[in-house]
Amino acid sequence: MRGERTRQAVLDHAVALSSVEGLEGMSLARLAQGLGVSKSGLFSHWPDKQALQLAVVEHARLQWVEEIVRPALREPRGLRRLWALHVNRMDFYERRALPGGCFFANVEPEVNDHPGPVRDAIAAAKHDWVTLLTTLITQSAELGELQSGTDADQLAFEIQALGAAVITHTLVHRLEPSFRFARRAVLDRLRALATDPSVLPEATP
Repeated sequence: MRGERTRQAVLDHAVALSSVEGLEGMSLARLAQGLGVSKSGLFSHWPDKQALQLAVVEHARLQWVEEIVRPALREPRGLRRLWALHVNRMDFYERRALPGGCFFANVEPEVNDHPGPVRDAIAAAKHDWVTLLTTLITQSAELGELQSGTDADQLAFEIQALGAAVITHTLVHRLEPSFRFARRAVLDRLRALATDPSVLPEATP
């Protein structure tokens, strides 16, 4: 149990650190120093840097599921569930659950030109997220909550793009209203496509 607690503490720290500095600069030595644990003890969990990176990506994916996806799936199927997914993502960013805002947004550019298991794991996590958005949009259409002919792939792309833009605007340009803008933009889009906009909140200024 003690070993598992140490493992989880290291992964929590690694995801937070990577959200700011990326995966490449992370090492067992640095993590051990930051947490005040033995470097040699960490080798029992991860024999090399790639194994550690893969574990960090998986930990970040599970964190995303627990903090953003799972709570949204408790909402009724349809537009309310889709809207909750976007709201949870904005809340996760706004409360600075991670110091860099988003683990995946920070590490994706770093691995784009480095084929291998780590890039594959990051790409798979992003693919799962966009697929979830598309699935919830398709379900909303099947329930009759979206207008006939709504392009699920297009709408999923827009929701994802607006969420990703928040990271750039808040961390680079320091535009804190970006959270409100992203919520409002998605809400306006969903209400415009909804057959019954009353299932969604009223738009606020």
